[in-house]
Amino acid sequence: MYMNTENPNCFVYEAGELLIELLGGIRIDTLDRMRVTMKVSVINRKYPQYISETADLAVRHNLDLYNDTQVEKFVRRVAERLEVGSIAITKAIADITSQLEVYRLEQLSKQEMRKEKVLSASERESAVQFLEGKNLLERTNEMIGKSGVIGEEINRLLMYLIFTSRKREHPLHIISLGSSGIGKTYLQEKVGELIPAEDKVEITILSENALYYFGQRELQHRLVMIEDLDGAENVLYPLRELQSKKFITKTLAQKTTTGETKTVHIKVEGPVSIAGCTTQEQVYEDNANRSFLIYIDESKEQDNRIMEYQRRKSAGSVNRKQEREIKELLQNTQRVLQPVQVRNPYAEYLMLPDGVFKPRRTNAHYLAFIEAVTFYHQFQRAERVDEDTGERYIETTMEDIQAANYLMRDVLLRKSDELTGACRNYFERLKQVLQKQKKSLFTSSDASKMLRIPISTVKRHNLALLQSGYIQRQEADTKRFQYEVTSYEDYQQLQATITTALDTILERLTSSLTAQSTNEPVKPVKTKRVRPSAQRLTEK
Repeated sequence: MYMNTENPNCFVYEAGELLIELLGGIRIDTLDRMRVTMKVSVINRKYPQYISETADLAVRHNLDLYNDTQVEKFVRRVAERLEVGSIAITKAIADITSQLEVYRLEQLSKQEMRKEKVLSASERESAVQFLEGKNLLERTNEMIGKSGVIGEEINRLLMYLIFTSRKREHPLHIISLGSSGIGKTYLQEKVGELIPAEDKVEITILSENALYYFGQRELQHRLVMIEDLDGAENVLYPLRELQSKKFITKTLAQKTTTGETKTVHIKVEGPVSIAGCTTQEQVYEDNANRSFLIYIDESKEQDNRIMEYQRRKSAGSVNRKQEREIKELLQNTQRVLQPVQVRNPYAEYLMLPDGVFKPRRTNAHYLAFIEAVTFYHQFQRAERVDEDTGERYIETTMEDIQAANYLMRDVLLRKSDELTGACRNYFERLKQVLQKQKKSLFTSSDASKMLRIPISTVKRHNLALLQSGYIQRQEADTKRFQYEVTSYEDYQQLQATITTALDTILERLTSSLTAQSTNEPVKPVKTKRVRPSAQRLTEK
């Protein structure tokens, strides 16, 4: 007999006059037991007149179908209550058990498999043409803006490329920082809409053990978007392990059906690209070190751009159809990108500025982001084959390094600044107001009123600035402390240092290649050029 599983909350099985319903369906995550709530009734039977037609004579009971003792007791109870043969009931339950085993395995297989969209010929052609066109990064950034992401020109393109790196062996990660209500989650959500649904997992709240109960390969090469990292301290460790080791494991003790305790080893494999938002960057230092940190634009100009878009959207003057078409196009470009190795022949010439904090990890991020830019340009790069190893790869160009340097200026600047992003934003706004009002001294109360932020926040930032020597305390007749800015050009000098260092990287690289070309060339790796990725993909 066939069991109807169309309604996940009530499976129906009919065998002769028996009608068996499984209320609540069945759990598929515990294969060592099969607990069900079973309702058994008899259909098409004529009862004596003293029994009302509306009387409910069904037998309801929850049991484990893998527990022979429970099943035997249930069969006897049903046979006595409904006056049916125990053999028929036993055969029906055995058949139900077999069908449920098949059903659970099928459902687990579906969870492991991603429902990838199959592109039509025209959709694939449009996506490939977009990736083959000139000025790819500029056009991509323009499309992201037209899809509904307002402002944040650098952050949105940086985030999109990091999301694209999920397809690589070593994906990148990103954390968006900013004060509450400034648009961190909105930016992540809107850029995330440009990634195919089958390649991302969006999480609002993450419990301590939630990551361990994904399928073993369910998260591989997917984008994990966490809406709010605040209050998620218990999950930070497994997140770090997924970022660094690219897998997490957990050992549990579970009881078998015979009552014995058995050790179960759970493993969830990556790699994954992780994105999250938070207002507390210092709390997540270990995680932040493994991620790109971007700071949301909190300027008045950005406020005006967003509010203008909100008014246009409310008035119906925003072309929603165009936004949907652009999102679909960018999703399709993500679908046609293929895993391919990237080699950077210029990597040995790339040196980070001396002032960057934690240079080892930052250097790895810098090189990996250059590779991510190259990876996104794979349809414009000739694919090569290493004749010694047989490995297929594409090579980084000078244009890729130049684009990466431009996009990473702010990231490297923040990595070189001893102040946190929130404290730096406060300090720069404070200096602008003081210069505009031609004031040299200020109190915490003055700063709170001028910048319209809580006094507790002002005091916290002032303490950090005082300890770092960016402001100094002055004698005052009143009981209130007065402060004075020690230098108004420190941040501009740091910006100039980073910019000069990145420009020097390209100049040194160019001069080194020029000098090398005039001398005896280094023996290159044996390679041969093959068809470009676009042609190879089209042939498939």
